[in-house]
Amino acid sequence: MPSFDLTGRRCLVTGASSGLGRHFAQVIARAGADVMVGARRAEALETLCDEIHREGGKARPLALDVTDQASVVAAVDDAVAQGGLDILINNAGVTVTKSALELAESEWDQVLDTNLKGTFLMAQAAARAMKAYGRGGSIVNIASILGLRVAGHVPAYAASKAGVVHLTKAMALELARDGIRVNAICPGYMETDLNREFFQSEAGRALIRRIPQRRLGRPEELDGVLLLLCSEASSYITGSILAVDGGHLVSSL
Repeated sequence: MPSFDLTGRRCLVTGASSGLGRHFAQVIARAGADVMVGARRAEALETLCDEIHREGGKARPLALDVTDQASVVAAVDDAVAQGGLDILINNAGVTVTKSALELAESEWDQVLDTNLKGTFLMAQAAARAMKAYGRGGSIVNIASILGLRVAGHVPAYAASKAGVVHLTKAMALELARDGIRVNAICPGYMETDLNREFFQSEAGRALIRRIPQRRLGRPEELDGVLLLLCSEASSYITGSILAVDGGHLVSSL
């Protein structure tokens, strides 16, 4: 029987100070993993670690800027020095909502540097550490359904997430013989504190009507696929892109 138990595994979650990254860290800790949470907001990470500790989990904060290679390497080296690295959840991401004609070069660079370059730098450093340690591992990149289809006014975000999708496949191919699995999750529209007000508006409700299940997803509805890809239950899965979107990708054009 496949098990989602992560006891004894060591996991690094990026972008863990808020949103899905924060949620993922809590899920992985509850599954038994020793969790290292990385982001630029140190105070938010300390609060998260305190919450995980109160639940009986293990967590440690790491100062991390995924756009800075030196910061990335230092964080991974720190993780390895504490006992190795088995799982990377590559979650850090940003967006800018502007049309292609209005988007500034600096805004394009901000999104691509975080979402695509940051994902690559983290995956590269983690994979090098996993290969050197010799027991394989799992890299889970958080992409988006907007990396598979597009929407208006997020050209940089869509391009970055499409890049994450292909980066996932390319690295899965290269790392398979080292026992390192690389997969991606493509969430659809998830209800969060940041978007709740928009989805109560007329435009937001219209978008929801285009989702075949006629509702937004909930962060906990990503838990199953996350635990699958992090655990040995997915030992023969690599290079896969798994959408969790209520059927949004298969809705009619």
